[in-house]
Amino acid sequence: MLRQGCISHSLPHLSTRSLASSAKHPPTPPPAGLGGFPIDEPLNSTTLTIIRHSLARQEHLNEGTQISSSALAVPNAAVLVPLCNVNGRPGILFEVRGKLRSHAGEVSFPGGRTDDTDETFLATALRETNEEIGVPSTHIDVLGSFGPPELSLRELRVHPFVGFVWPSVVRSPSRKYEALASISLADLRPNPPEVSHIFHLTFSEMFESNRLRIHEFRGYTPYWAIDVTDKVRGLGLEWEKWGGEDEVGGSGRPGGRGLEIWGLTGWYLNVFLKRIGLYQ
Repeated sequence: MLRQGCISHSLPHLSTRSLASSAKHPPTPPPAGLGGFPIDEPLNSTTLTIIRHSLARQEHLNEGTQISSSALAVPNAAVLVPLCNVNGRPGILFEVRGKLRSHAGEVSFPGGRTDDTDETFLATALRETNEEIGVPSTHIDVLGSFGPPELSLRELRVHPFVGFVWPSVVRSPSRKYEALASISLADLRPNPPEVSHIFHLTFSEMFESNRLRIHEFRGYTPYWAIDVTDKVRGLGLEWEKWGGEDEVGGSGRPGGRGLEIWGLTGWYLNVFLKRIGLYQ
């Protein structure tokens, strides 16, 4: 069951910090392979169990979800990796940041800075997801977290969490391999000052070789940046062109061409896919 329609991407081996390795150039991903779970079939209850267990096995790499005095030594933020089915196709929701935010026009996960009302970093991720894309916490099945948290360019320690997005509070029971309900992108409510656009990138699209570009996180650890220009074409969106400063701009390509999932968002996407067995 888990051997069909899977893709396994070779990347440098994970260290406890991240994906650090002496390897400088990960090989081009094969068009198909084994590992992880089927990426061309809708997410189901069995898939969610696999993801939940995969994240739980590596909890030692996280720094916890509680907000402690030691954790407040530096400012904190949290993001959600929102898994979902859209028209029966499994993938992840991403947002294009609005003009009133730092890094306007760039791609990110929903999330933001922890405030005084948040009892946990998870609460931050869920609150920000509701505020930015209109998905309440009651529609999210939290699957776990991964780490370690990295510092953003604004010196925020960013804690990533993973959840599955349901179309409503009502969650119809399903058999082990029955597809979970799909959401409609039209039902999402992007907050215009903060979010310009929301799109869904399927797992299959994430692994298309024509989208992938090798980039080095913080200058030394290779990962896959993913081109998503086609997801915003014709919308009139603008983003800063890359001027040589790493992780600043819509793309790290020479001349800043197109729009990519790169920087900390791209890094966390790579780490997550490694954790659940889709990258090796």
